[in-house]
Amino acid sequence: MSRPASKRGGFVHREPKEFEEEVIQIDRVTRVVKGGRKLRFRATVAIGNKKGRVGLGIGKSNEVTGAIQKAIAKAKKNMINVVMNGTTIPHRIQVKYKAAKLLLLPAVQGTGLIAGGTIRKILDLTGIKDILSKALGTSNKVNNSKAVFLALSMLKQNPAMIKRAGIEAERRKQAPAPQPHGKKEQNPTPEKATSEQPKQEPTPQKTETPAQ
Repeated sequence: MSRPASKRGGFVHREPKEFEEEVIQIDRVTRVVKGGRKLRFRATVAIGNKKGRVGLGIGKSNEVTGAIQKAIAKAKKNMINVVMNGTTIPHRIQVKYKAAKLLLLPAVQGTGLIAGGTIRKILDLTGIKDILSKALGTSNKVNNSKAVFLALSMLKQNPAMIKRAGIEAERRKQAPAPQPHGKKEQNPTPEKATSEQPKQEPTPQKTETPAQ
């Protein structure tokens, strides 16, 4: 990825973003006041790290850039942790938000994201790769995005996930503690050291023969 050049011809180092951002919709909102009409912009933005954390925010401003920045700030305040079963959701869920009705179904690995535009963007930011979904109510993007956010916040662990977590916890308890690498053996005790020393053989005594 190319980096923007500075005025002196070098490159500016940018730190990687913690969350990925996706603009869902930008609307022009007109309000009639005493002096005439007042024009503003409303931005709906979703953010996520593709590891189970996702947020949704709506911001309003006189400029599009300001509305997007306000929406991102609100989305960071409304972050949730989504319960996932591998690459899919743990169970079937159906929610209703105003006129929006949404159905989410878990799928086997390799199915992919079977979802429409707004729903697909939020599920992708969450990190879900295999799922079946259907929008049964309105086609309003704002209501559908809020319905997805509500459904993800209501997900819970299924019995199989709870059982698997208990088995893994038992295995960790029974596993022997790993010994630190490169640790030298302790010196033997003084008793062992003395017992393992070789015994000295007695020196032979010389016998003098009598002179004849």
